[in-house]
Amino acid sequence: MPDFSAARPCRILSLDGGGAKGFYTIGVLKGIEGMLGCRLHERFDLVFGTSTGSIIAALICLGHSVDEIHAVYRAHVVKVMDRWLPWNKSKALRELATEVFNEKTFKDARTHIGVVATHWAFETPLIFKTSVEQAHGDRGNFQPGFGCKIGDAVQASCSAYPFFCRKWILTQDGQKIMAADGGFCANNPTLYAIADATEAFKLPRELIRVVSIGVGGYPVPKRYLTLAHWFGYLFTVRLLQKVLEINTKSMNQLRHILFKEVLTIRINKTYSEPQMATDLFEADLDKLDLLYQRGRESFREYENSLKAFF
Repeated sequence: MPDFSAARPCRILSLDGGGAKGFYTIGVLKGIEGMLGCRLHERFDLVFGTSTGSIIAALICLGHSVDEIHAVYRAHVVKVMDRWLPWNKSKALRELATEVFNEKTFKDARTHIGVVATHWAFETPLIFKTSVEQAHGDRGNFQPGFGCKIGDAVQASCSAYPFFCRKWILTQDGQKIMAADGGFCANNPTLYAIADATEAFKLPRELIRVVSIGVGGYPVPKRYLTLAHWFGYLFTVRLLQKVLEINTKSMNQLRHILFKEVLTIRINKTYSEPQMATDLFEADLDKLDLLYQRGRESFREYENSLKAFF
């Protein structure tokens, strides 16, 4: 880690979960990257991501540009979200991870990362990290990402059960862990990222800066027309969405109370127009492009604050 100071604070990027709505996040990041004139891993010391945010975070930390990340989303997200059955969704997600991350491990990351998943059996957070500096204990046994490939960690973070199958993780010491979507414990991972900075890195709060990006808020879509869809898939999608939204807002409220001294820019606009209606399983590429454009607009609204941040 560099020597942080008032002139060179620790900069954190935190990315919410939200499935296909991650196109909004990418739109915001496109603006930030253009403003900085460099790839994001060069300016952020720690990047945390949950679910769709973990895909984006991992690609950032591996050195990819935002345009490259956008291309990955355009090529793969519709394939994943357009599948109806959980095992087919998980198969498409596995194909994404294999093609995009290949054999990359957490040792390949160019800046510190946290990929948030849920330990299903213990009902606790399962966070894949890069460095022993991020450990909160048991440092002698620390392994980057528990010895897993980045692609496996991302699949775990994105496994929104019951719409995806849960993901079995095999750690370096041979332990099998059943993991599920990180949104069940921290759909907004900002608190976990700040905890790494304050407790693991031992940084004073005044030397920490955070950019926290959500996926936007939208009206509920009305594409499920049959009675069976209404009582089945639609009901559970809405329930999952509600759980994730409550989690996201609760985490942000706690962050504001517990770490009000930490300078944080939170970007997560809400839209009420009917044409913006969508959810985390959106598979209409035209609609997803509209989310990306909204993200670009949100960046412009916060551009002056972000310039001061850096």
